[in-house]
Amino acid sequence: MENKELALMTAKTLDAKKGQDIVILDIAEKSGFADFFVIADAPNARLVDALADAAEDKMAEAGQPLHHREGVGESGWVLLDFGDIIVNVFTRAQREHYNIEKVWADCDKLQFEPERK
Repeated sequence: MENKELALMTAKTLDAKKGQDIVILDIAEKSGFADFFVIADAPNARLVDALADAAEDKMAEAGQPLHHREGVGESGWVLLDFGDIIVNVFTRAQREHYNIEKVWADCDKLQFEPERK
């Protein structure tokens, strides 16, 4: 599976588990460490952990090993490093604080339409 498909699959998984405001940034042209950021937020720390676990499980099913996991839901941010795909799951407050989308604002966004509205 190509990295774009993996990023979209991960976004769909986060959406199915009630992730909010899901964004996929194509950082390949601007970064030497990954191709895509998948970013989502959750209303509470417990759901941050659940979303991260779901993304990790789905990527494992697709044969993508987790290289590194940083943070816990209680901190308001979990980062999952799958090599070319980096998944960031935040509480809303932490997402606004770190504002990753602003830092990477010059990168393209992949079209992703959540199934849940």
